Amino acid sequence: MADGNSSGGVAARRREGVRRWLRNGRGLLAEISDAVVSIFFPSACRICERLLTSAIRVPLCEECLLSFARVPKMLCEVCGRPQPGFTQKEGEALLCPACQERTYAFERARSFALYEEAVVRAILLLKFEQIEPLGAWFAERLAEVVNDEGARLAADVVVPVPLHRERERERGYNQAALISKPLAKKLRLPHKAVLLMRTRARPDKQVLSLEERWESVRGAFATRPGSQVDNLRVLLVDDVLTTGATLDACARALREAGAKSVIGLTVARAVRNPLPSTREW
Repeated sequence: MADGNSSGGVAARRREGVRRWLRNGRGLLAEISDAVVSIFFPSACRICERLLTSAIRVPLCEECLLSFARVPKMLCEVCGRPQPGFTQKEGEALLCPACQERTYAFERARSFALYEEAVVRAILLLKFEQIEPLGAWFAERLAEVVNDEGARLAADVVVPVPLHRERERERGYNQAALISKPLAKKLRLPHKAVLLMRTRARPDKQVLSLEERWESVRGAFATRPGSQVDNLRVLLVDDVLTTGATLDACARALREAGAKSVIGLTVARAVRNPLPSTREW
């Protein structure tokens, strides 16, 4: 009888060990399955069409991922716009003309890469094909940006720039949230996707002028009724910073609701004059 009880106990412990391994090993099993699939059913990079040889779930090859041009170190301290050739005097803040005029409501904005070539195509994939592993890969890069800046990008909560409800219903997801959610997890911060909402849809026109871009977002965002924003440092996440108009409109809504500060964080940054002006920069 003792031997029977002993063998029964061993079997039970083995079964529990297998269950525990399966629970804890789901991530490992997913990686193994990805590796098997990549061997027997190889796919092509979604940008250059080279055959993918690694088992990572991001559908881009290593060459394309490495080709993303990082935002250079010489940049505007506020909006993060690259300032090539600018000579900074000792003790002087490096500010672009827009930030010298205090254009933006956000305290600071930073980006991972320049909005050009392969990055443009990668963001289009994220925006229109809901490739979540790519969003997670971008989130890792943005976490590196935050860690590099340290206290300058400190935040209490991560919020994605929202789509208008009709656009999100049509698309089925918000591409900014594909980045912000894994980023919040990386930074160990709360993720509040419903804190901010877009109250007015973007114009149907595909290409907007600078004037139209700024006008289309003016007053187009608001905090959701009942949301607690008071004294929060908000990390506002989007895919691309083009003129900064969208981040500015969101930041104004958050600041009016009581947010302490707003930091913009985007995957890519366009290098262009952000203001509706004919001046040469």
